[in-house]
Amino acid sequence: MSNRSSENLLISGASGFIGRHLVRSLVNHGSSCIRLTRDKAASVENSIYINEIKDNNIDVVVHLAARAHVLNGGKHEPLSDLIKANSDFTVSVAYEAAAAGARRFIFLSTVGVNGVCNKSPFTYLDKPSPVEPYAFSKFEAERRLKAIAKETGMEVVIIRPPLVYGPNAPGNFGKLIKLAKKNLPLPFGAIDNKRSLVAIDNLIDLIVTCIEHPNAANQTFLVSDGHDVSTTDLLKMLTRAAGHKPRLLPVSVSWLRFAAKLIGKQAVIDRLCGNLEVDITHTKETLNWRPPISLDEGIKRCFIEEELC
Repeated sequence: MSNRSSENLLISGASGFIGRHLVRSLVNHGSSCIRLTRDKAASVENSIYINEIKDNNIDVVVHLAARAHVLNGGKHEPLSDLIKANSDFTVSVAYEAAAAGARRFIFLSTVGVNGVCNKSPFTYLDKPSPVEPYAFSKFEAERRLKAIAKETGMEVVIIRPPLVYGPNAPGNFGKLIKLAKKNLPLPFGAIDNKRSLVAIDNLIDLIVTCIEHPNAANQTFLVSDGHDVSTTDLLKMLTRAAGHKPRLLPVSVSWLRFAAKLIGKQAVIDRLCGNLEVDITHTKETLNWRPPISLDEGIKRCFIEEELC
């Protein structure tokens, strides 16, 4: 990564899983990072509020802040709440940034905009097909950002990652890490699917590339490690990286689906057993970019870095 000390970068969501990694990478390479905050009690040095953007010399905004898609009592959060957090707030930041003269706005979306499963890999040209409220709120933000780009001339870059993993990752991957450490016998030894993932280091490298690369302007990029993996193989890799011998029972997917239906967990099994592949050819060719680390290395770092913290 080249020295970017001449760039003034505004990062929203800097305290989150992805944001912490991004800020650390940028600061280590000489960039000036300003953090966008909405919580006065949690404000830190070099942080500003949305109404202060216009008073700062901002070159590029990296918008990571989002309201996560969580289930409450088995129900998704209201779409209206997600739209307010993930679309309305994004648009407000974008307008403030454009008024302040920012040349580029990088928006972290989700591959869920494409859909939740597929028979052939998703591409950046596919018609959006968001299914879940979170993905729909992100798609709404994408749509409105593209309109802002046309209206103001500010460049917009959209990145749609699949599941992001790394040391201390939250959400579903964090749960898989815990299962790997416990090494309990699990009925997931016969799942022959393909899923794309992206290591936090690979995602950060792409975001940093998009800060300066001229070809990134007004593009939508899918990202992954470039190597898809079955749920069974992923669990084996995690378990071995945790220092254990995998103990996965070869229960057929049909039986897993039947059992999940009985206990109302169909969505969980659909994610574990379904395909979700992304084609990153456009990303690689447009930016001359390659994922810097492999899936295997990314899995190992989940445990090595965690031990060093």
